[in-house]
Amino acid sequence: MKNVMKVWQKRGNLVPRYVIPYQILKRIGKVAYELNLPNEMAPVHPIFHVSMLKKCIGDPVAIIPLEGLGVDESLSNEEVPIEILDRQVKRLRNKEVASVKVL
Repeated sequence: MKNVMKVWQKRGNLVPRYVIPYQILKRIGKVAYELNLPNEMAPVHPIFHVSMLKKCIGDPVAIIPLEGLGVDESLSNEEVPIEILDRQVKRLRNKEVASVKVL
């Protein structure tokens, strides 16, 4: 299985746990299922253990395709402080840390 890719190569907290729902083609053994994966996921092995799957409860018509969605890079959110509510200085062993509460 040299050329078989994992579903998620990245690791960490921000990696999504589940991908969009796929149809189960057949059951293989007691704990494995073969999924109908699209062509862009061809390097991924189509057989998954039952612990890696989650039952999809929902209306398939309500699924929005990811291809049409996009984020404009020029969008930004500028926050303007209105008022400084509180200031305090916390003394540590070797230094002082200032903190400010802003509205």
